Amino acid sequence: MPDSNTPLEPPPWEDDVPERDPDTADIFGAPEPEAAPAPKPLPAPVEDQGAAYTVLARKYRPRTFEDLIGQEAMVRTLTNAFASGRIAHAFMLTGVRGVGKTTTARLLARALNFESDTVHQPSVDLTVDGRHCRAIVEGRHMDVLELDAASRTKVDEMRELLDGVRYAPTEARYKVYVIDEVHMLSTAAFNALLKTLEEPPPHAKFIFATTEIRKVPVTILSRCQRFDLRRVEPEVLVGHLGRIAEAEDARVDAEGLALISRAAEGSVRDGLSLLDQAIVQAERGQMVTAAVVRDMLGLADRALTIALFEQIMSGDVAAALKQFRDLWGFGVDPAQVMLDLLEHSHGASVAKALGPDALHLPKDQAARLTAIGATASAGTLSRLWQMLLKAYEEVRRAPDPSATVEMALIRLCYAADLPGPEEALKALRDGEPVTGGGGVTPSGGGGATASARGAFAAQVQVAAPVAQTAPQATTALASFDDVLKLIQSKRDITLLMDVQQYVRPISFRPGAIEFEPAPRAPADLTRRLSSRLKEWTGQTWLVATAGGGGAESAWERQKREEREARDQILADPFVMSVMAAFPGAELLGVRQLAVPQGEAASVNPDEDVEED
Repeated sequence: MPDSNTPLEPPPWEDDVPERDPDTADIFGAPEPEAAPAPKPLPAPVEDQGAAYTVLARKYRPRTFEDLIGQEAMVRTLTNAFASGRIAHAFMLTGVRGVGKTTTARLLARALNFESDTVHQPSVDLTVDGRHCRAIVEGRHMDVLELDAASRTKVDEMRELLDGVRYAPTEARYKVYVIDEVHMLSTAAFNALLKTLEEPPPHAKFIFATTEIRKVPVTILSRCQRFDLRRVEPEVLVGHLGRIAEAEDARVDAEGLALISRAAEGSVRDGLSLLDQAIVQAERGQMVTAAVVRDMLGLADRALTIALFEQIMSGDVAAALKQFRDLWGFGVDPAQVMLDLLEHSHGASVAKALGPDALHLPKDQAARLTAIGATASAGTLSRLWQMLLKAYEEVRRAPDPSATVEMALIRLCYAADLPGPEEALKALRDGEPVTGGGGVTPSGGGGATASARGAFAAQVQVAAPVAQTAPQATTALASFDDVLKLIQSKRDITLLMDVQQYVRPISFRPGAIEFEPAPRAPADLTRRLSSRLKEWTGQTWLVATAGGGGAESAWERQKREEREARDQILADPFVMSVMAAFPGAELLGVRQLAVPQGEAASVNPDEDVEED
C-alpha cells in the first residue's frame, strides 16, 4: 500500500487536458475567448425584376364593385338586393372567359361578410377594407372556401365538403362556398349538392361560376340567382386599356388599343394580357404603334387577305392565286386564310346594312370592306358566304390544303359575278344570254360532240355580244359619271375608291380625261385609270393631270350634298319647332328612303280607296 504522504500521479488519460472547452463560456465569469473574425459578406444578389413583377391582369383586378366595367346591370341588382336585405342563398355567375366571374365571386364573398367598426351587415360598399376583407382576398379565411370543381368532380368529395355546411362559421357572418367551373361536377355530385341547395342553413351561402351554363342541371339553376356577365364592348375596353396604359407610363397608339380590344373578344383579362405584351414591344417612353400591335397579334396579313377578297370579288383569278401564294410563302395557314375570307364576307355584309362604324376595324380596312359591300349585292355576298363555308370544311379535310384553297379561289372568282337564280331565270325567260363569271372562261368536257355543241353555243350567245361590247362601251362613256359607273360595274374596288376620292375632273371627252389630283392622291392613279379604260373599252384613253381648276371629286360632292340636305332639314319650320320643344336634341343622320318603282309607285292611294 503506498505511503499516504506520497502525492498521487494523475491518470495518463488526463495529460494535456485543457481546463475548459474554449467554445464554452465560463460559468465563473471568466472572459470569453476572442471571437473569430467574421467572414466577408457575399456580393449582393442581382435583383430579379421578373420575379417581382405582377402582370396587369392581376395588378388591376377589381377591388370594388365600382371597378367592374361593363357589368352595370349586375352591380345595380346586387346593390338593390343588399340594400333591401333580399340576399339570395346561392348565386350563379356565367359568362365567357375573362369577364370577371371569379373576381365577382370574391367581391360577393367580401360583401356578404363585410364588417367594420360602424357597419355590421352585408354591404356592397367595399371602398374601405373590413375586418375579413384582406384574409378573403388572400385566400386564407377559414369561413370562405374557394375550390375548383374541375379537380373535385366526384360525389364523395362533394359529400365531404358539404359535411361542414351544418357547422356555424368560425369568425365571419356567413360560411361562403365559392365553386368555380361548377359545370365540371358529375351528375352524382350535382345530386348531392341539390339537397343542400333546397334547404340550406341560414349561415351558408353558395357562389357558383361557370362558362358552360347549359351543362348545369336545371334543378340547380332554378335554386340560384343567376347573373349573366356580358362581354365588354370594344369602346369600353379601349378606354379601360388606355387608362391602365397611362397608369403604367406606357404609350400605345389609339388604333393599337382598338386592335387589342378587338382581339380580346370582350374578355378584360385577355385584353390586359395582350396590353402587357404590347407594352414591351417598344423601349420605355416610345410609342407602340398600330403596326407593331398588328405584327404582335399576327394580323399583319389582314390587309393582304382583304386585297385577296377584293380580287375574288372582281373575278381576277390570276391575281387571287398570286396573292394566296404570297401568303403561303409568308407561312400563313390555308385554313386561316379561309377564316379571314369568311370574316371579310361577313364584314362587307354588315357594312352594307349598318355602315363602316359597325365593323370595329381600322378605318382603312373598314372603308375597303364597305366599298365591297356597296358594289356587291346582298345575294352575291350571301352566296359567297355559303361557298366559303363549304371551302373551309374542304380545306380542313383535304390532304393538300394549299391546293384546295387554290381550287376554291378559282371557284369563288368564277362565281363572284354569276347572276343569282332569279336573275338567271329571268334572263332565260327573256331569251337573253346568261353572262358572268368574273372574266373566267369555263372549259367544257365530255367528248367531241359536247365540245362542239358548247363551242357553237358560245359563238351564238357570247361571241356576238362581245363583238358589240367595244363600240357600245366607247359610245356609252359620255360623261365622267359614266366612267365611275363603268369602274363600279367592273368591280375594281381600289380604283373606284381612288377615283371617287382623288379625281377632281376638269374636262372630259370620249378618249381624254383631264383632272386635278386631290391631296395625297396615289402617284400611279393616272396610269391605272388609263390602262383600265383601254382594257375595258378597247380604245386608247389620254388621262392627264393639271395644276388647278378642277371640280369637286365624287366624294367631296357627296359630302357637300349631305351637308346641304342636313341644313335644309334643320331649316324646315316643323323640324325647328321640334328642336325648340326638345332642348338639347340633335340631328344624328339623314337617310334617303327608297322610292318604290314601277306601277305601284304611280298609284294614287286616294283612287284605290274610291275604287274600293
